[in-house]
Amino acid sequence: MATTQFGPVEFVAIAFPSERVPDAVKIAIADLLGSDVVTLLDLTVIRKGVGGEIDVIEVEDLGDELDITETQLGSSGLAGQEDIDDVASNLEPGTSALVLIVEHSWARQFVGAVRDAGAAVIAQERIPADVVNEIVELAELEV
Repeated sequence: MATTQFGPVEFVAIAFPSERVPDAVKIAIADLLGSDVVTLLDLTVIRKGVGGEIDVIEVEDLGDELDITETQLGSSGLAGQEDIDDVASNLEPGTSALVLIVEHSWARQFVGAVRDAGAAVIAQERIPADVVNEIVELAELEV
């Protein structure tokens, strides 16, 4: 079986109503990264000041913002400038966003096995957690 270096990679941007990433989110990210379910490939914090000024902080410069200062790739930059600019342009003044590029490392072996079998993924769609939870709630109400 051929070695698969990476599993599927996902770009996630999360907007916060303040200029700082909440402590509960910091803890959840650290727990997730410690679980080996995902591997951090890039992380950027974007802040939009009340005057509209944009501050972009790359993972290696986070300091006390998050207790994460390195990624699997060893440097930032997987999220391109166009991605960062797009997220920043959608922020309201006085808010922030966290941009994560994560590899679904749990799928690495699976992806290799699929490829080695000569198979191909023919459809893939991410369903947001809010949608799944709403569907489950509606189904429970009908029971």
